[in-house]
Amino acid sequence: MAAAFDWPDFLDAFTRSAEKAGFACESILDTDAGPLLAWSRGGSQTKVYLSAGMHGDEPAGPLAILRLMDEGFFKPGIQWLLCPALNPTGLAQGTRENSEGIDLNRDYWLKRSAEARAHAAWLEKQALPDLFLSLHEDWETSGFYFYEINLGRDTPQRAAGIIDAVKPWFPPESGGEIDGHIPRAPGWIYHEAEADLPEGWPEAIFIAKLGCPLSFTFETPSHAALESRIAAHCAAVRAACDGL
Repeated sequence: MAAAFDWPDFLDAFTRSAEKAGFACESILDTDAGPLLAWSRGGSQTKVYLSAGMHGDEPAGPLAILRLMDEGFFKPGIQWLLCPALNPTGLAQGTRENSEGIDLNRDYWLKRSAEARAHAAWLEKQALPDLFLSLHEDWETSGFYFYEINLGRDTPQRAAGIIDAVKPWFPPESGGEIDGHIPRAPGWIYHEAEADLPEGWPEAIFIAKLGCPLSFTFETPSHAALESRIAAHCAAVRAACDGL
């Protein structure tokens, strides 16, 4: 992890790239490892929110958002909200949890951590996004998979498009269970807007409870080459946003 991801370098690189692209910055929380930052840029009525870096040992998500920024993916015409590094202390340490040992992605109900409290309060102040994309990694899998939480129209072809976009790097995760869930199809978990554990809310459940109509949580296999994981996340984001 340390050889693949340098937290101060990432923070500096993302700041330079986002400012060059015209994004405005808001500091949500100061931590011992640096600020938890949110980036935004106005556009049309369509609003898309991306997050990554919830777990500090999952660097592909933050690096994928940086690559998309560098490649000019965040086109005008859409209102973008980005939180590319939600766990500064975990990213600095290379640990899943924050410096207090709290898994932030199970803390959006109890809000024991300062990060979850500050981030949830920030989310509650924002205009509701039309689409939420969350970038994660899973050390137990060999393929790509995602969770879909859908409060609106069921569109299976959109899920198939995401799977197809990632196939050059990873096959869809197969099997009768994926991460303890029965998949709707290989690589696709169609999840209700309820937490698996009543008090262990992840960010995706919290934002669904706020009323966000559609979210995808992408998971790449963390044992694979970092470059492949970054590229797969970029492809998944592009496919999910296709047609917006």
